[in-house]
Amino acid sequence: MTSVRLYCIPHAGATSSVYRSWPDQLPPGVEVVGLDPPGRGAKARERPAADYSTLVEALASQVIADLERTGCPAYATFGHSFGAMLALAVAARAAETTGTAPAGAVLSASLPPRLLPVPDELATLGDEELLAKMAADGGTAPELLSSGAMAGYLLRLLRQDLTIRPEFREHASLRVDFPLVLVAAQEDAYVPPEQMWAWAEHSTASVRCVEIPGGHFAVLQRPREALAPLFREVVC
Repeated sequence: MTSVRLYCIPHAGATSSVYRSWPDQLPPGVEVVGLDPPGRGAKARERPAADYSTLVEALASQVIADLERTGCPAYATFGHSFGAMLALAVAARAAETTGTAPAGAVLSASLPPRLLPVPDELATLGDEELLAKMAADGGTAPELLSSGAMAGYLLRLLRQDLTIRPEFREHASLRVDFPLVLVAAQEDAYVPPEQMWAWAEHSTASVRCVEIPGGHFAVLQRPREALAPLFREVVC
């Protein structure tokens, strides 16, 4: 059976732990590798990235080192929300460095850079408003938000990402020559499925869109359904 390493980048304010359950939900042959930005999760001892370019380089370095260590012939990236643009850029950087293009990049529940609102309304919210939004969106376990120390930690991570996100617009010209799989949740209040198609302008290769039931974070509970087109291409 062909093996593919799937490098997963978390959404804003999160760590790779959000993908902890995925190995049990995906087909044999798919190896989930969570990537943590500097300063969080497995990379907690590192200095947080201060800008987009530094963050992309740090994440891509993890992918490149892992590919060199494992010798895996097939890989892909996945990014949800804030992580989508990073998944595209990291895949492009890894392809450039290794000389091997990924099987694809999977971009979930995210507006492409040219459609990002100006100003970013999230960045203007106070701490209590941000915590309330995190609770309402359902992307963070309630028990984490109920802990004062953990809530403060998650807010700090979210603020770091919100500082970097406006820089995505400066990279709206990024084009790749490998396939994209777009994942859209049908009840997503932030990213309507039709707007996900705008990512097609970032690739000269095939682009497929998968619609799944649920809201903005539905993909975290439905990875097998969302990633089906990728599995058909590279796992046999």
